[in-house]
Amino acid sequence: MPRATVIGLGKSGVAAARLLKQEGWEVELSDSASADSLAKRNTSQTLLEQQQELAAEQITVKLGQSPELNGVNLPQLIVVSPGVPWDIPVLVEARQLGIETIGEIELAWRNLQSLPWVGITGTNGKTTTTALIAAIFQAAELNAPACGNIGYAACEVALSHAGRGAGGARETFDNSSLITPNSSLDWVIAEISSYQIESSVSLAPRIGVWTTFTPDHLSRHQTLENYYNIKAKLLRQSELQVFNGDDAYLSQLGLSAWPDAYWTSVKGKDFLISEKGFYIEDGWVVEKLTATSAPEPIVKVSSLRMVGEHNQQNLLMAVATARLAGINRDAIARAIREFPGVAHRLEHICTWEGVDFINDSKATNYDAAEVGLASVNSPAILIAGGEAKAGDDSGWLAQIQTKAAAVLLIGSAAPAFAKRLQEVGYHTHHIVETMERAIPKSAELAKQYQARVVLLSPACASFDQYPNFEVRGDRFRHLCLAWAEGWKPARVELPFDNSIQESIVQSR
Repeated sequence: MPRATVIGLGKSGVAAARLLKQEGWEVELSDSASADSLAKRNTSQTLLEQQQELAAEQITVKLGQSPELNGVNLPQLIVVSPGVPWDIPVLVEARQLGIETIGEIELAWRNLQSLPWVGITGTNGKTTTTALIAAIFQAAELNAPACGNIGYAACEVALSHAGRGAGGARETFDNSSLITPNSSLDWVIAEISSYQIESSVSLAPRIGVWTTFTPDHLSRHQTLENYYNIKAKLLRQSELQVFNGDDAYLSQLGLSAWPDAYWTSVKGKDFLISEKGFYIEDGWVVEKLTATSAPEPIVKVSSLRMVGEHNQQNLLMAVATARLAGINRDAIARAIREFPGVAHRLEHICTWEGVDFINDSKATNYDAAEVGLASVNSPAILIAGGEAKAGDDSGWLAQIQTKAAAVLLIGSAAPAFAKRLQEVGYHTHHIVETMERAIPKSAELAKQYQARVVLLSPACASFDQYPNFEVRGDRFRHLCLAWAEGWKPARVELPFDNSIQESIVQSR
């Protein structure tokens, strides 16, 4: 029996281990995190139940250690979860030893390559675009689950295709993300991060979509050129290519780098890079499939409930993908009218005394946070901070000076952000450290400055205070709803953190 090692005890790793076991491999699942730290991500009971289930399936689990490659019984295959860096010593050693090393999404591809894939990548915008594409395909009565970096792990989809149910979605956006029971798959709609592309070899979607490109993840990828080349690899291996023609970096490369691509532009036909593509004109998404074909209106832009020019860009790319897949206009229009948006992406939480509270926790870098702030009404009270990333903050700071009445700073980046705001002459900022302090303070400042919006758009990763941006956004949602219902802060121990933080409990 061939031996395989899976690294990473997350949803992707567990699904990969089960898929390999089903294929007849002897599987070891390892995670460098200890049982205690893994229990904090979930609950001890959940972790214990998971370990018991895997043991019953004869999958060996090893925690608190990296795989050892110094024995005689080496694995023939190593599969890596998306969050595991590609250059950690054990993976470098494995490749030197000639052990095949791939990512979880590559394993899924090898099991699902008989199906057409849509692969969506980009620095920002890919989650909304992916969810909208999945919604359109589902409205066309296609079984096309969202997976990869959102929704299901790709190997969960592969398990369902092989006749074994997927274990449940990571995030449920709407019914378009769900695998239709007892039905064969028609398409795979995959949001694919640079981490996942980096660890893939043969992944080749029918349609590749590139939403935006700005500096991000440079602590992992080192240089902008390396980051670009990783993203470009997915598009080069795609049969059809859709590009956001309004992105400054991608549009500069244009036809010289991507001569056969379909380009999009919210600015109209005159700004279309190619003679074929999709653009907005007179309030309609317009299709021009070839250099000689007549332009054809597909759907009204006003059908989309989400605000902001960036969401019109996402709309264009989603419609382009659907039309290239042969989906009719009625299904597209129906899906767009009904699309509710995506959690943690400019998600309206509640309105309290005329102030809208909006969750943009997915804005984990300066560019995304700049877009978030540009998309809301002004004046706004901005909540920002977390674990800072490298990048150019000039556009974000300029947007703060234009739109923000005040800025509340949380997390480890707060002192550095306060210093940067001072340097550009912006003085209405307050270091509040935690989300629990930020909510009541934001409400107070909203009244003081007659602000119409309180916006969480952190411009940072979440790992200093939260396991991920979803938990951070969920916390914001809970606290906002609690505040709107007349609750007050108290100190409690939060389940996702071993420190004592303020929470909100009922005062009545």
